[in-house]
Amino acid sequence: LQMMDFLCSKVKFDDFTGNAAFRRGARNGFSFNPACFITSEAFLDRLMKGKEARANDNYHHPASVPADQGEQLSLLLRQPDQPDNAKILKVAIIGAPNAGKSTLSNQLLGRKVFAVSKKVHTTRSRALGVLTERDTQIILLDTPGLTTAQKVKRHHLEKSLLVDPWTAVKEADLMVVLVDVSDRWMCSRLDFEVMKCLAQHPNIPAILVLNKVDLVKAKDRLLDITAQLTCGMVNGHRIRIRPVIKPPWAKKRQDTPLDMDSSVLDNPVETKSGMNKEQLNELRSQLGWPNFKDVFMLSCVDKESVETLKHYFLLAAKPGVWQYHSEVLTDQRPEDVCTNIIREKLLEYLPEEVPYSVTQSIDLWQEEEEEGGIDIFVKLYTKKESHMKMVIGVAGQMVARIAQEAGEDLSRVYLQEVRLKLSVKLRK
Repeated sequence: LQMMDFLCSKVKFDDFTGNAAFRRGARNGFSFNPACFITSEAFLDRLMKGKEARANDNYHHPASVPADQGEQLSLLLRQPDQPDNAKILKVAIIGAPNAGKSTLSNQLLGRKVFAVSKKVHTTRSRALGVLTERDTQIILLDTPGLTTAQKVKRHHLEKSLLVDPWTAVKEADLMVVLVDVSDRWMCSRLDFEVMKCLAQHPNIPAILVLNKVDLVKAKDRLLDITAQLTCGMVNGHRIRIRPVIKPPWAKKRQDTPLDMDSSVLDNPVETKSGMNKEQLNELRSQLGWPNFKDVFMLSCVDKESVETLKHYFLLAAKPGVWQYHSEVLTDQRPEDVCTNIIREKLLEYLPEEVPYSVTQSIDLWQEEEEEGGIDIFVKLYTKKESHMKMVIGVAGQMVARIAQEAGEDLSRVYLQEVRLKLSVKLRK
């Protein structure tokens, strides 16, 4: 496991059994691994033994997405080839827009099947990823960022953004709440839509995953964030963090208040689907959620730390019937994967609202038997002439770059050469 050192502070945990993930460092500090707050020594031992056992196995290449729609549909309908002692776990990854949900899903699956961008609302509808290892199948429910009706109307987004995340959670065995800790505004408290989702599904276990920890320079700040977002409670145990040693250059700041009013912890918000105004106000007054089962600190772009989370899922899986054949990677159509990857490039290279107003139409999708590979021709439609000029770019350089990079990504998804051509037209 990758280790990160706390050189500037010491940590004390009171009445908390999950301190197995913290070890005394050699330089008057503490170090922690990405699987922080594992709730018991026994579980941590199982996690490490499982990782060692899998490291000795032959590498299993992840599945790919068939480029033919009929082949993908046939694969989705194929009878699951499950073993005798099959296990399954359905995981809903939720969070505010741009928290890194699709990046995490891609890392877990081993292939890029979900679009990723620095802009919000890259994922526009619920998509499903399937991770199958030995006797265990993990269903990853990659959801759009939880948002409000006002934002959907303001940004002209699909109304499915208001429905899909909530539908996915109802199906889940485990909720993963992803938080971008590099965003000072977003990590100060849990998103209110996320809080409502947690409050309405108290029977579904939830874990907190702090993402982008590599971008946080002061690592001791991660402990303050953890205390705040968990209300100082993890798996029913109170944690208390006391800074002991600070360097002379450290700025003075107020410690995170951990002693909340006991009524908030003892009497959680009513969790019926229809929450009244009083319950919503009470929920809004909370900075975090006191019922998280575990907390992870990682960077979704770091393969090793994501592997730790994946093994956690494999251990948490319960005996059950697989939903898909082991060769299934996603329930998306090949065309959906293509348009989503193109949208990712549009979001990455075009300013402000331009990429959100661009629509796509696939005019050609043909597999070449003699030459091999796939020829794909997609038309991009813009609402304004100025937007069309930006998509095309100087001497057609922008649209050519988008086509080249999207084609390279699709080649890795379909495991064959993709020759992608784009044209841009003004929507009349």
